[in-house]
Amino acid sequence: MNTCWQFIDTGENTGAFNMQFDEQLARNLLDGSGNPTVRLFRWKPWAISLGFNQDISKIDVEQCVADGIDVVRRPTGGRAVFHAEELTYSVAMPADGKSVLEIYNQISKALVQGLRLFGVNATLSRSQPDLREHYKNPSSIPCFTASARYEIEWRGKKLVGSAQRRFRNHETGEEIVLQHGSILIGPAHRDLIKYLVLPDEQTRESLANELVDKTLELSQIRQRDIIIEDLSTCIRRGFEEEWRISFVHGNKSLKEFTPTYA
Repeated sequence: MNTCWQFIDTGENTGAFNMQFDEQLARNLLDGSGNPTVRLFRWKPWAISLGFNQDISKIDVEQCVADGIDVVRRPTGGRAVFHAEELTYSVAMPADGKSVLEIYNQISKALVQGLRLFGVNATLSRSQPDLREHYKNPSSIPCFTASARYEIEWRGKKLVGSAQRRFRNHETGEEIVLQHGSILIGPAHRDLIKYLVLPDEQTRESLANELVDKTLELSQIRQRDIIIEDLSTCIRRGFEEEWRISFVHGNKSLKEFTPTYA
């Protein structure tokens, strides 16, 4: 890759800001006004994000409001994620004729390299579940109950969950990829279960157990405190080393961006 890539760390922002910022990165590429970008960010307040086509009736929005939890819809697909103790990444880039799985693999390899620099020997999932069948079950509501191919695991448990969307220029046929995902740091993401509309408490308990069984966090792997700045530096270096690129700083984009709602 020899394109001019920018790196942005936007720190903590609302769910609405974060999702609009990501989509704007992709649309700027689509109209020729932007650069390919890797972005790192966090959420304040904590938020639940839904996939682009996910049914919001599955979320207890009133309880979220009562607890000060944002609810936002992502511009990408996938299932619900509780963004709490995590570092979130996003990548906006030209597809250059690559398939969905090829892009997943490309981005995941860079993230794995970053995690290894951080001292975590993560690996890529090689399985591909039947998502149509999976989505028929209540256990499909959270993103982290299933790992798709090339998602990131540690000893068979999901550590990073990602979602992707393509934006197409209908005049040129060019496709722009937006992919973003959560690198789990602490266990708070499991509290998503509290905010789901489920048929009964038995289902809630079963789903809570499934999240424990199928996911883990960096805090479980490393026995010392996770310093966000150190993790961010390693993720950045992972992209630079795996993709053989040198980032330019793009914080000017943050200053120029004004979300349409808070």
